[in-house]
Amino acid sequence: MNWDETGPHTGGLSDERSADRLVAAGADGEDTAVEAALRPKDLEEFVGQEKVRAQLDLVLKAARARGATADHVLLSGAPGLGKTTLSMIIAAEMNAPIRITSGPAIQHAGDLAAILSSLQEGEVLFLDEIHRMSRPAEEMLYMAMEDFRVDVIVGKGPGATAIPLELPPFTLVGATTRAGLLPPPLRDRFGFTGHMEFYAPRELERVVHRSAGLLDVAIDTDGAAEIAGRSRGTPRIANRLLRRVRDYAQVRADGRIDREIAAAALKVYEVDERGLDRLDRAVLEALLKLFGGGPVGLSTLAVAVGEERETVEEVAEPFLVREGLLARTPRGRVATPAAWGHLGLVPPQHAAKGQQGLFGA
Repeated sequence: MNWDETGPHTGGLSDERSADRLVAAGADGEDTAVEAALRPKDLEEFVGQEKVRAQLDLVLKAARARGATADHVLLSGAPGLGKTTLSMIIAAEMNAPIRITSGPAIQHAGDLAAILSSLQEGEVLFLDEIHRMSRPAEEMLYMAMEDFRVDVIVGKGPGATAIPLELPPFTLVGATTRAGLLPPPLRDRFGFTGHMEFYAPRELERVVHRSAGLLDVAIDTDGAAEIAGRSRGTPRIANRLLRRVRDYAQVRADGRIDREIAAAALKVYEVDERGLDRLDRAVLEALLKLFGGGPVGLSTLAVAVGEERETVEEVAEPFLVREGLLARTPRGRVATPAAWGHLGLVPPQHAAKGQQGLFGA
């Protein structure tokens, strides 16, 4: 087993493939529509991310006091933690319009120039997945962020000329799930950088209660806690699980959600008490039952569960690693002692001895 098979895959997984799962952090069409109604409208209403909220509040209040455009903002963190929502709040707090686009949509410098040249003074430009923007557009963005100017190239070859185009002051809000892929010159041009953390269960309970109120769903404290505990630290997943539990409660109960109803509904949707779904458990079961806990190569593990290599690596593994159920090693993927316990299995003697050396257990 060589490192190439266990190293991280740099390609992006399509949002469509991820959004098929109930616990996927990506948003699909239905999520986008519902999130628009559930999104908080100001920083006071926004739940969680206390440090980022406090720091951002200072940045925005200072900008308003000076009568100036807010500094450029970079938000990093996993999908579903509120980066898009915060960008909309920034625009609302600055009483400015917002333009939303994404890095993959900007493949040429001309694409970016067209967007920048149409911005109004003070407008907020939200650029999602900014690390996936093309290099020529990225280099144009440097000058736009720093000097509010871009050079538009007219013509080709020796006769090409650069025409400077002045831009009105604007605020760029960049969002990324992979901050390490941003080049330093781009990162350094942001006046404020905030890292979004996964939510604690108590914070997610507040999210669930708030969303239930907006959806006119009756839910008690235990029911909210049950949903929050299976939401993988992500508000978007908590809202999605809430909607599916609401459906179950309306069809098979009296419409009110308590712990028993929430647990029964999530059992139907194959989301267990730690938030693992069918794919997560399939990966763990293959690793434990077929390969004795590993180590096993990523490609071999993907074949065993009948999924693409990228699906296992980018959809299932991050959560399993974060939960301490799986480890990536130079020799391959290895199940931790907690994985055996979670599935109610006893590790074979040779696996236990091998894991003692890997985990010190």
